[in-house]
Amino acid sequence: MKMIKSMQIEITQRKDYLKGQKVSSIYFGGGTPSILTTSDIKKLLKNIYQNHQINKDAEITIECNPEDLTVSKLSTYKKIGVNRLSIGVQSFDNTDLQFMNRSHNSEKAIQSIKLAKDLGFNNISIDLIYGLPNQTLKKWEKNLDIMFSLDIQHFSAYTLTVEKKTTLYHLVEKGKVKQLSEDNVINQFNLLQKKAKEQGFIHYEISNFGKEGRFSKHNSSYWKNKHYLGIGPSAHSYNGKHRRWNLSSNTNYISNIEKKSIYFKEEKLSLSEKYNEYIFTSLRTIWGVDVFIIKKRYGNNIKCHFLKEIIKWQVNKHVKCNSNIYTLTSKGKIVADSISSDLFIISS
Repeated sequence: MKMIKSMQIEITQRKDYLKGQKVSSIYFGGGTPSILTTSDIKKLLKNIYQNHQINKDAEITIECNPEDLTVSKLSTYKKIGVNRLSIGVQSFDNTDLQFMNRSHNSEKAIQSIKLAKDLGFNNISIDLIYGLPNQTLKKWEKNLDIMFSLDIQHFSAYTLTVEKKTTLYHLVEKGKVKQLSEDNVINQFNLLQKKAKEQGFIHYEISNFGKEGRFSKHNSSYWKNKHYLGIGPSAHSYNGKHRRWNLSSNTNYISNIEKKSIYFKEEKLSLSEKYNEYIFTSLRTIWGVDVFIIKKRYGNNIKCHFLKEIIKWQVNKHVKCNSNIYTLTSKGKIVADSISSDLFIISS
């Protein structure tokens, strides 16, 4: 398969990108990697281990859809080293799943999770979506109750976003689909926070909830501003100084790898861009924004800018401060993007 071969070449070419840092997480995502053969995944893992230092307790995750998970596939995943699953359930309600054109139904979603657990996977995450048209608070609560009954360790919950140039966008524009009101979406988010806390989940990032010791290492590294290496079409990388992203077209990516041409774009981050990146990733988490880190990394002027802009959000109780670390309150999580935007430094 040309794609796998191209990715193997990229892995080898970029063996020095992380400058010897040990890898704590390997993540197969960005689409539906579970359609890859287990042989392909094994080849990629072998290449990664040959070219990078991997921690013994590294988290190795694969994103998968419920309909792709069989006894054979799950058993092979275990054998080749995959120790965490991220399952794209989206909803346990069949009308929601039909609206989203998902291939699986609620029964299949539940079966796939139970099957993975029976085969020894004890680190399972699922994705859910709320704020769907016609999704009542009662229906959303039932979704959550089903999920909690399955005794998983981690989940991500995202609100539905309507992107331009999509089928959903055109349906909304034509009045054929009515979006849920902002108040209803907020009510669903508040219910989500309440029930997750009751079930012992820690809301460690706006969209992510985990049991103690089961936070996603992959996502946490990104939010903590650590370096990461992305392989394959559209994959993004970050080394603290540069942001780099590969060509999105599969054909162009493979062709340029084969021709030994440039298959990526790269930009060097300015001081203010590095600060903005830190704000965007850190404020969303329980670890928050540390004023001492801002001063040390970005200087006193940027620290003063941050302290000036954060005050109004603190007064309105959207943000709280403890020992120079600023974190969002439950109220603040609802308007996190607006807070971050206020704190950014926009270069003219």
